Amino acid sequence: MRHAFKAVGAVIAAAALSACSSPAPPVITPPPPAPAPTISLSSKLIEQASAYRAFLDRTAAITPAFSDGDSVARSLQAGESYEPTQLLRGAISYAAIAALQDPAFVAGVKTYARDPDQRRQVAYAIMRDPAYAVGFQGSASAAGLAIQALGTEGQKLYDAGKAVKQSAYDVQKQPWSKADVPNRDQRLTQAKILSATPQTADPALMSRLQAASGGGNSLGLTASPASPPYSPVVVRALAVAALAVLGEASDANLETIWAIMVEPNVGSCVTMSKLNLYQCLAVSRPHYEDIFCLGQHAMMDTGRCLIKASGLPEPYEAKFIPTVDASKGYAPKKLPRKGSARRR
Repeated sequence: MRHAFKAVGAVIAAAALSACSSPAPPVITPPPPAPAPTISLSSKLIEQASAYRAFLDRTAAITPAFSDGDSVARSLQAGESYEPTQLLRGAISYAAIAALQDPAFVAGVKTYARDPDQRRQVAYAIMRDPAYAVGFQGSASAAGLAIQALGTEGQKLYDAGKAVKQSAYDVQKQPWSKADVPNRDQRLTQAKILSATPQTADPALMSRLQAASGGGNSLGLTASPASPPYSPVVVRALAVAALAVLGEASDANLETIWAIMVEPNVGSCVTMSKLNLYQCLAVSRPHYEDIFCLGQHAMMDTGRCLIKASGLPEPYEAKFIPTVDASKGYAPKKLPRKGSARRR
């Protein structure tokens, strides 16, 4: 009997203990980390880069093979068709796309992109000081691509302008080149209108740059890594590229991006090129002087500004020696080496 009571007591005690115990907590699986944002560059920046690239392609293709006044006028119109602020924004946007072609830089920035709080903190630091972007891993190789994109194209434009400027002397063998330009005042007015009118983007080129902004080096750029210090334009290009990787360079942040892309030195350089072009056209009379204005101010001066933007050494222009045709005893009339065309 005693044993039976003990057994019953044990059962009751076990039941009471079971009733008082808490159930095992459920197993909670932590959520996966948030994916890094997709590389995103505002369509407005792509548009600026496309207009910039179209201007370079169009103007650097100008050759000194002028045959009449109309061919000079068409080339002059092509060379003067850019608005200075748009050109600078386009240069920085294009250099930013070039920087995004570098996988090391993109990977270096992405390490800060997964955590939303950290991503916002890093983006704010870049917006406050664009030089922050120089500290990312891979910035040296990305800067090399940006420098190459700006400097190489600037040099092409400068070299093409130098050939055009030379032709201002050589073309004087042809009688048409010495005739006065018709509608000189209208021509100057047109130059000022074109210089104040933003250019539209080429759809095919814009599509190509849109694809390139996602990385992968579809532009086929190659360059050696570049050591700092970098030019302010290259620093700003790296900043815009880093913000694109962080997902903070979309249309929503466009006003902040515009502020980052202000660079007074190169902006002043491009503006001065335009003012020199206006002065040159204001005093130019024959067609060969218009050729000089085109080669020197619309092409060489602008190309020099882009080389300056890249941080590469600016080209040195030696004292100009006109070509002489010894067989005819011909020495072309000398034009001024710098500044406006000769005054009458």
